Amino acid sequence: MTVTAILSALAEEQQGLLEQLQQPRKVSHGGRDFWLGELHGHRVVLGLSRIGKVAAATTATTLITALGVSRIVFTGVAGGVGAGVRVGDVVVAAEFVQHDLDASPIFPRFEVPLYGKTCFACDAALTGNLFDVSRTVLAGMPPAGAKVHRGLIASGDRFVSSAAESSNLQQSLHNAGLDVLAVEMEGAAVAQVCFDFDVPFAAVRTISDRADDQAHMDFPKFIAEVASGYAHAIIGKLFQTL
Repeated sequence: MTVTAILSALAEEQQGLLEQLQQPRKVSHGGRDFWLGELHGHRVVLGLSRIGKVAAATTATTLITALGVSRIVFTGVAGGVGAGVRVGDVVVAAEFVQHDLDASPIFPRFEVPLYGKTCFACDAALTGNLFDVSRTVLAGMPPAGAKVHRGLIASGDRFVSSAAESSNLQQSLHNAGLDVLAVEMEGAAVAQVCFDFDVPFAAVRTISDRADDQAHMDFPKFIAEVASGYAHAIIGKLFQTL
């Protein structure tokens, strides 16, 4: 039977999902707590990746090897950096890149050594479903005018929180032919693990800030007031399509 893992970095990003879990059962592996049960008629595992690429990779590997999940969906928040990507919008990842990976001159900047790949693509079918349901959900929820985007998300072990850093990051990626919509700290690691194990992966991120000098002030309040509601509604709608 298919088991879907719902992964987030922070507990606040999964608010509401655990309360809806039927027949919940807590298990622990690799220093992580996971909740097993049923959600909208589907077998699921709820888990927290914690923050950063190493923690996220550990969690994703545990979900696949110890808990036998069949696919992973990541939900949470990100900083918007692409043109037209505003606070309150949603970005569904088409693929991920590590913006802080640089093994040059041995390998091209941003390329993952020994893979011959710079970006890791998300599962096309699962991502398509996630994009469609995200558009449906946002059409009926505040803030009015919020949009759903689909494209490249960049991950790195740094909270991008200044306009100068955001601009430099965008320019570096653009120079490599990579136009990024949002930045966060976990998705690229999960995408690489899922590639290794041939497990379908999709991710949706609500834009909490513009990865600029105001990012640290916007973040906690936004998760509680907007992002958790989006995640709850989008995941619920997604399960109706699976």
